[in-house]
Amino acid sequence: MSDAPDPIPRPDAAEPRKPSKGIYVLPNLFTLAALFGGFYSIVMAMNGRFEQAALGVFCAMVLDSLDGRVARMTNTQSAFGEQMDSLADMVSFGAAPALIAYVWALTSLGRWGWIAAFVYCACAALRLARFNVNTAVVDKRFFQGLPSPAAAALVTGFIWLMTEAQVEPTQVRWVMFAVTLYAGLTMVTNVPFYSFKDVSLKRSVPFAVIVSIALGIAVINIDPPTVIFALFVVYGLSGYVLYVWRRSRGLQASLISTSTDEPDERGLHK
Repeated sequence: MSDAPDPIPRPDAAEPRKPSKGIYVLPNLFTLAALFGGFYSIVMAMNGRFEQAALGVFCAMVLDSLDGRVARMTNTQSAFGEQMDSLADMVSFGAAPALIAYVWALTSLGRWGWIAAFVYCACAALRLARFNVNTAVVDKRFFQGLPSPAAAALVTGFIWLMTEAQVEPTQVRWVMFAVTLYAGLTMVTNVPFYSFKDVSLKRSVPFAVIVSIALGIAVINIDPPTVIFALFVVYGLSGYVLYVWRRSRGLQASLISTSTDEPDERGLHK
C-alpha cells in the first residue's frame, strides 16, 4: 500500500455545470403582446388618438387573460413568467390608463389631475405587489380588490365611450377625475371580486351556454363602447354588493385566510 497523498483534483475534473433553465416561449409571447398593447395605447394617447389608445388597453386585457391559461394548459408555468406578467400588467393596466386619462382630460385640472393619475398608478403598483405576496392566503375564487385589468377598463372604457359620443374632455373632466380615483382606490381595498378562475375551458357545458355566448357577442356588437363599459361598471360595483351581502350574513367579507407566516395580520381582513 502506497503512503503517497491523494492527488489534488484538477479543475477540468470537476463536475460539468448543469445547463441553465430556458424560458418558455408560448406564454411569454402572449405576455409580450399584452405589454405591446399597453405601450401602443400610450403612444396613441400621445398622438391624440384616444379611441385607439383605449382599444390597445382592451387588447392587452384579452392577451393577459390568455397567457396564464396557456401556461397552465401547456404546463409551462415558471417564476420568470409570473414576474414578467406582473411587469407587463403594471405598464398596460397601471401606467397606460393613468397617462391616457391625464392626457385626455385630467391635464385641464392642473395639480388635481396629475394627483388623480398618480393615485391610480400607485394603487395599481400596490395592488399587483399585494397580489404577488398574498397568493397563498387568498381564496382563488375571488380577487382581493378590483383587479387591475378591470380598473383599466373602467378608466379607458369611459374615455372610449365619451370619444365615440364626441363629448369634449373638458365637459367631463371631473367625472374622469372621479372614475380614475374610484378605479384606483378600489384596487387596494379588501373588497372581494369574483375571479372566474373556477371556470374550466376543458369541461363540457350545456348547449344553452354556447347560445348565450353567441347572444352576448351580438349584443356587444350593437354598441361596443357602451356595452363594454356598462359591463365593467357592473363588475366594478359587484364587489361592494358582495361585501355588504357577506357582512349582513356575518361571514368573513374579504375572503382572505390568515397567513401563518405573518400572524400580525390576524383580524385585519374583516
